[in-house]
Amino acid sequence: MSYEQASVIVTGGSKGIGLEIAKFFASNTNRPIVLLARNVDELERTKIECEEAGAKSVDILSVDLTDLEALKAIDFQKLNPAVLVNNAGTFLFKKLEDTTQSEFINQFEINTLSAFNMTKVVLPLLKQQERGLIVNICSQASLKGYADSGAYTMSKHALLGYTRSLRKELMPTNVAVSAINLGQTYSTSWEGVDIDPNELIDPVDVARIIHSLTELSPRSVAEEINLMPKAGETKPM
Repeated sequence: MSYEQASVIVTGGSKGIGLEIAKFFASNTNRPIVLLARNVDELERTKIECEEAGAKSVDILSVDLTDLEALKAIDFQKLNPAVLVNNAGTFLFKKLEDTTQSEFINQFEINTLSAFNMTKVVLPLLKQQERGLIVNICSQASLKGYADSGAYTMSKHALLGYTRSLRKELMPTNVAVSAINLGQTYSTSWEGVDIDPNELIDPVDVARIIHSLTELSPRSVAEEINLMPKAGETKPM
């Protein structure tokens, strides 16, 4: 099967940014879509939305991405992946001095370790394709510190460092690696935070960018993309 017909895997694909990525690929490509998240009910709803948007095939997998052995038990080869979007993440709006150790570890495990685990399992299959692409959803918090979300910032710094190193490691291979450093983007992560969604990045724009990355020639890669709200950062950041 050609690169254009191989599947796209989206982690955290049941809601928020992941949902919009999945629906965009459903509407604009013929790629099979593979969605991973924990919540089965949300995955089922997303599958229906993707099918209604035009997806020819949608597989959903309920799994804890921090559990490497659980991921190894999945037969990803039969899903024929060529594109991996490591989107799964969580946002803790809390000062470091008030953050518990378990909250700190949880931010790292979900935002960083999950991408490491997924890549470790899927990368050998991407190398078997004529070409492959890994897109890691990083953050502006990967680039600088934030006073009210230090644990999240730590995890996103780590994710970008991992992405940059992976890019260097895979340069001699057929697998490209890109990081998207998102500014404030409308998603479920902002629930409970006093912020106007209209001042945030439209998650559909994130989906458009990822789709465009899959359309580049094998000769090119966008190593890092910075995406910001048009008017810049807004409170509470």
